[in-house]
Amino acid sequence: MTMEATRYEDGSISYPGHPRGPGGTEPVETIDLSEYTAEVVTWTTSTATPPGVREPNHLAIVEFDVDGESVRAIGQLTTGDVETGDEVRPVYVDELREPGAGIREPDSQEWDGYRFEPV
Repeated sequence: MTMEATRYEDGSISYPGHPRGPGGTEPVETIDLSEYTAEVVTWTTSTATPPGVREPNHLAIVEFDVDGESVRAIGQLTTGDVETGDEVRPVYVDELREPGAGIREPDSQEWDGYRFEPV
């Protein structure tokens, strides 16, 4: 599985990708962010989580540098032992939350994705 960002005609990159870029331009390619490392911009720990989400839940906004373009993402951390400015890498996990714990039918959506792990 990839952590897919989109590059647009004007050179900008967004995650997740959209049908049009920030300047209204067309997508031209995808980039797998899981091949890059990122820097923690800010982070927090949630202790009151939705059903099926681990508690405590460590979250971060991270910033990737892809060919000089800044790409930000938000996601879970593998640990609460991080600081702003730390280098992290995306790591794939099968379940970001417990499929049977919420109100949605478990087969109605995907539960996998990426967490950020200190390098």
